[in-house]
Amino acid sequence: MIFQVIGAIIGAAILYALTSTDQALAGGTLTGANSFGDHGVVVGLIAETVLTCIFVLVVLGTTDAKKGAGNFAGLAIGLSLVLIHLVGIHYTGTSVNPARSIGPAIFEGGQALSDLWVFIVAPFAGAALAAGIWKVIGCDCKE
Repeated sequence: MIFQVIGAIIGAAILYALTSTDQALAGGTLTGANSFGDHGVVVGLIAETVLTCIFVLVVLGTTDAKKGAGNFAGLAIGLSLVLIHLVGIHYTGTSVNPARSIGPAIFEGGQALSDLWVFIVAPFAGAALAAGIWKVIGCDCKE
């Protein structure tokens, strides 16, 4: 987790260096920071929790030793992450990973730092929800 956060900080620093000289290069924020904007905190929490839950369920399902996708697990995971971003980007910029949000928020500051808690709490809640769902319906409970 520490190295994911360090990587996110380095990535955000590079984006900030690129876009701070010419703001026309930035499509949204200068660092790719997440925000729920006018949608409100409840929408942000719901979107990030549900999207993270779906993503973690895909990871658990495709990497399952008995019923998983085998060599195609990486493809399924990557494509599901693309779809999750396409769905969620309008609402929150899509995080589904706290490290992905921490780095950009540090460089963006202001509202991005104020909203950061949503992009930490919701992915943990979504992952916990997915683990619970997987425990109940996704696993072979005879083990």
